[in-house]
Amino acid sequence: MQIFSKLFEKVTLIFLFIIFAIGLNGCTFFESVSVSDSDSIYQERLVHSPDGIGKFYMGREIAQVMGHEGAAWLERPSRMTSEQPQQAIDVLDFKSTDIVADIGAGTGYFTFRISPLVPQGKVLAVDVQPEMLELIEFVKREEKISNIETILGDIENPNLPESTIDIALMVDAYHEFEYPREMMQGIVQGLKPGGRVVLLEYRKENPWVMIKGLHKMTEKQVKKEMQAVGLVWQETKDILPQQHLLIFQKPEIFN
Repeated sequence: MQIFSKLFEKVTLIFLFIIFAIGLNGCTFFESVSVSDSDSIYQERLVHSPDGIGKFYMGREIAQVMGHEGAAWLERPSRMTSEQPQQAIDVLDFKSTDIVADIGAGTGYFTFRISPLVPQGKVLAVDVQPEMLELIEFVKREEKISNIETILGDIENPNLPESTIDIALMVDAYHEFEYPREMMQGIVQGLKPGGRVVLLEYRKENPWVMIKGLHKMTEKQVKKEMQAVGLVWQETKDILPQQHLLIFQKPEIFN
């Protein structure tokens, strides 16, 4: 755990330096893009939650994104006990040769923890913010980590290499995707046949999970949205204090 404590301190200091050096004033995880009238997948409503963007997908309002201002929250020391991320990592049973895509990698909180578990594989850290990827690259160089690659995605495409991914992981990120259908189609395209999608989302069913409502999802809603892109639910692991951990699979024969 000492290495992660030192890594946390380094990531925090580097991130603060980048904020002041580059001047990230009000940047968000996804830029706002209007929905065309012909797009029947999404609906826009003038009356909506102040925590949402007014765009709805399969009955769910898409949440506003947490921008760079919230990055320190991702690296908070209390996260180890309040969310127990190591529990999630342990149950996923990574193979040493796995290719893992960390979608919405942010500061690399999960990326750097998974990297040692796949020494003959690699972790693809995907984010739409170049500044976050620069941070990951800096820490990667400092720690001499050779099996992490960064990928700059966009709001409609994670830009994954086709049919190469064993596990695509999204931690408290999916509910903020401005184009969830297109993003998931890109992720599915990147998965190998039989590859897994793992989502961690705060439990909306539980009012005692003190997270804004649009930043939580029900298990039923997650299953519905993953089924829409052809993924098959495998299991839900109820091992975390606040989050669902849902596992889906791309069929061996995928149309």
